[in-house]
Amino acid sequence: MNEDLSTLLQEVDALKAELSTLRPLPQDALKKIEDALEMEYTYESNRIEGNTLTLQETALVVNEGITISGKSMQEHLEAINHAQAIDFIKDIARRNIEISEPTIKEIHAIVLHGINRENAGRYRNVPVMITGSTHMPPQPYLLEKQMEDFILKFHQMERDGIHPVIIAAYLHDELVRIHPFIDGNGRTCRLLMNLYLLRHGYIIVILKSDNEKKLQYYKALEKSHTEHEPNVFYMLVAEAEKEALQRYIRILK
Repeated sequence: MNEDLSTLLQEVDALKAELSTLRPLPQDALKKIEDALEMEYTYESNRIEGNTLTLQETALVVNEGITISGKSMQEHLEAINHAQAIDFIKDIARRNIEISEPTIKEIHAIVLHGINRENAGRYRNVPVMITGSTHMPPQPYLLEKQMEDFILKFHQMERDGIHPVIIAAYLHDELVRIHPFIDGNGRTCRLLMNLYLLRHGYIIVILKSDNEKKLQYYKALEKSHTEHEPNVFYMLVAEAEKEALQRYIRILK
């Protein structure tokens, strides 16, 4: 681990410790803050994938069940599904359920619910290419073995005492490299990463969807997958976690 990343993780842990001194907080106030941040997460995560609903429209679709004219049924379902997937990962984190292949498939099944029935929660059986990337995901017949190895390495990292933020970033980075699903990989990876962060007392990371941030995000993943240098991506996630903690603390104060 490089020095910059190590320093960044120390800053993250100092902020996490500061946050724990502010707890416990009034439940109703906490719920309002979390609801707003989770709605923003749904909006940003879907927007990265091309969803055109605004933040306000996303909130209306999820909270009020309103149909936005001029927007596709798929865009509405993506908003509803993502909000439900957040509830699912929060529940898993709270109950401390083991992260496994079935967990990942369940997250994916919620993400694609009603959008792609035959592929929701199932590994792809066709080769895929990632638009704008030179990385070629593994062929379908390699998926089972690579997913098995992925989970084994994740457990090894835990046994080795690797920092939780790095493990969360690894879960995202490696799952998107394998690209096990025909669609919905990005959202599933970000949800898996946040599931791990929540389980370890961190705050949900919201990766931004504006052009500059999105390009930075894709470039970091590309560097990891084609040059085998994941540190740039780990830095990006650690930086996002630091910003999330700072913002959360600011709101509470």
